[in-house]
Amino acid sequence: MAVQTTLPHSFIPTRTFVNARVKWVRDPYLDFAVEREKNLKQAISFKDQIISDPSKSLPLSLASLLKPRLDLNITSSKFFNKYPSFFSIFQPSPGLPPRVKLTRQALSIHTEEFSIHTSQTHRYDAVQRLTRLLMLTKSSRLPIYVIEKLKWDMGLPHNFIASLVIDFPDYFQVCEIENPNGGKDLALELISWRKELALSELEKRALNEGKSTKHIGFPMFFPKGFDLVKKINDWVEKWQLLPYISPYENGFHLSPNSDQAEKWTVAVLHELLWLMVSKKTDRDNLFWLGEYLGFGSLMIKKALVHHPGIFYLSNKIRTQTVVLREAYRKDFLLEKHPLMGIRYRYIHLLNKVPNPKIMHKPAIALDSTRH
Repeated sequence: MAVQTTLPHSFIPTRTFVNARVKWVRDPYLDFAVEREKNLKQAISFKDQIISDPSKSLPLSLASLLKPRLDLNITSSKFFNKYPSFFSIFQPSPGLPPRVKLTRQALSIHTEEFSIHTSQTHRYDAVQRLTRLLMLTKSSRLPIYVIEKLKWDMGLPHNFIASLVIDFPDYFQVCEIENPNGGKDLALELISWRKELALSELEKRALNEGKSTKHIGFPMFFPKGFDLVKKINDWVEKWQLLPYISPYENGFHLSPNSDQAEKWTVAVLHELLWLMVSKKTDRDNLFWLGEYLGFGSLMIKKALVHHPGIFYLSNKIRTQTVVLREAYRKDFLLEKHPLMGIRYRYIHLLNKVPNPKIMHKPAIALDSTRH
């Protein structure tokens, strides 16, 4: 089992954060970056299920059963009819139940997406990011159901265990771990510590610029019109000067109530978000990870609330999404992963209204079973 490295540090174990409220200010650009992906994850989940079927289609009755898992607030047939450029409902022959398939344009984009997932460059990139994710945890392993929650944000393939993990036995192994209920969960474990990967994004930047990695400050960006009150701003400036502890080091010897522990927590969250192809994830995903990263949800909440210049919390699309500010300029992702280019094309297709002159026939209106 891989073990996180531990390095000695001596810091004053106190917290000095001022007793002042850090206000939340809406960032319309980052809200848009989140909101434009509304229903994208659900559409891709349906797409993957359709592609997985030998007929490349699904009965509407089966698609309806997926509704609770995908957190849909409408019936599956209404969802498909909402995006006629992406999905097509058809009846194979009279008397048979209706089915759903992908449109020609959606299939074309899927083919390009598949070529990215199967390319050696992307597979190696995905393996490295998955390895780093496991290296951020206390035990270098995570329950597979937790990784499933991060699969979309990590840009992992639909069936990542069978199509990716199994081909890298020198990196990963599947094992069993105990869960809080006394049962067992399947987990993914790192075979050995990868020292060459134990360098955070901020450390790599510092080294590339010929700077020390011991006193790294976090890039901070604020929306127009946002100002920290002076006493909080003074605290942040001093906090930035504290030594930087790599998220791949073991910082559990630090007092959990100290400023230094908070800086290490922020370093872990910063690196975690950098591993995501869109540099954002659902806040609940961070809470799910908290136990395995070694600190609870309270430390995560404090880190997010105290540092609005590093993290932005968007309330769009019926959830709370944590966005890494420095990765965006307005609503534009600065370093666009190839999968994000594909996702933007999916978004464009979802929002496209078909020309009624070339539509073959009207979509079927109702699921065969209502939910």
